[in-house]
Amino acid sequence: MTQTAADLTPAVHVEHCMGTVFTIDLRDPGLWDDAISAVVAWLHRVDAVFSIYRDDSDISRIRRGELRVEDADPHVAEVLDLCTVLQAETGGYFTAFWDGHLDPTGLVKGWAIEHASEFLHASGCHNHAVNGGGDMQLAGEVAPGEPWRVGISDPQDATRLLTIVQGRDFAIATSGVAERGTHIINPLAATPARDLASVTVIGRALTRVDTYATAAFAMGGNALQWLEAQPGHEGLVVAADGIATPTSQFYAP
Repeated sequence: MTQTAADLTPAVHVEHCMGTVFTIDLRDPGLWDDAISAVVAWLHRVDAVFSIYRDDSDISRIRRGELRVEDADPHVAEVLDLCTVLQAETGGYFTAFWDGHLDPTGLVKGWAIEHASEFLHASGCHNHAVNGGGDMQLAGEVAPGEPWRVGISDPQDATRLLTIVQGRDFAIATSGVAERGTHIINPLAATPARDLASVTVIGRALTRVDTYATAAFAMGGNALQWLEAQPGHEGLVVAADGIATPTSQFYAP
């Protein structure tokens, strides 16, 4: 079968899910309709299981005492186990129970995107990006010999980039006030986190990268020191006054 020009162009799909926008950007030549459909189905399954805004989701039913974890979708137990691990790793600054109610959604999006990237690898697409609301898992290259490049916006001026991160096979996530205002809670103090404007974290896998960004933001003034101590992860911390400080190896994901 002869490949056409359309087969050789990048395939990009945009999907609205989980209250945000996902972009699936495939850079390997070929026809990837089935792979994209599998990723889209996966994202909507995750939303159906974990959304706290859907009355019929497994998480909502567990919160109401109508469903036991062991009787829920098997991924629920997996995610809750991960939440326990990451709560310990972050010293409690990440938790699925900060207000006394089960809410693992702070981990779920990054975890879902990381698994979506794994699905694409299994389908044979090794050069791709999956972006959910700005949190990204990037695989391979954007083009032969050309790494992925991701701009980090100034949280106080969306028209300005603080810097550009480039590389292959990495994940990047930002938590902050730019999109949703003051919405991240310091669970140890049970108060909104206000000391920082944003925290960007880079590493290999988005589940931890995304969760670490949220936890570090909640830490406020201790974020930079904590990120320096996390193997395989680097960060860019922007204080409330706009001063941006990177960890020592930030530009080497």
